[in-house]
Amino acid sequence: MSKIKQILGATAASAGLVAGLAGFVGAQTGNIGTTGPDSKNIVSYSSTSKVKMNNNNNLNVSNGNNQTAKTGKAEVEHNTTGGGAGSGNASNANGLNANVTINNSSMGTMSSSDLGDLSGTINNTGPNSTNKVTAKVSTDLNVTNNNNINVNNSSTQNASSGNAEVSGNTTGGSATTGNATNTNSSTLTFNVTN
Repeated sequence: MSKIKQILGATAASAGLVAGLAGFVGAQTGNIGTTGPDSKNIVSYSSTSKVKMNNNNNLNVSNGNNQTAKTGKAEVEHNTTGGGAGSGNASNANGLNANVTINNSSMGTMSSSDLGDLSGTINNTGPNSTNKVTAKVSTDLNVTNNNNINVNNSSTQNASSGNAEVSGNTTGGSATTGNATNTNSSTLTFNVTN
């Protein structure tokens, strides 16, 4: 008797990325039944999945702040009776608040369950038949993350109070200069998830 060879193959390949990579191949089934004697019956599945992901994240935070604050000049001079002289306050304030988040984890993981349901049956074959059900699953996942974060915060401040002068008076008051202050604050928060 002649041999009957029946081969059923199912091949699925995917190189695309979907959220979570879940179930990107549907159900694969193969059934062989009622074959003659000395037949060779094969249900074979071969699935190859290759995913390559390159994440290049380049973030630059730059803050440049130049401030100058000066109060005016206060003078009381050449008076018979002179009052007081006072200059005001000079102040600078600078604040930087940077919150940077990098998240490259959305692709999830890969497993054999992502290939869908695989099933194969061989039944009611003749005597001396060779029956085989095989499944070959190959996954190749390559992820490269390059995260470059650069921060440049430069603050130049100059605060000076004015000149308070009481001079050349028969009776003179007091001379008072104001306050000169500088304030700089920076808050940097970086969250990197790969």
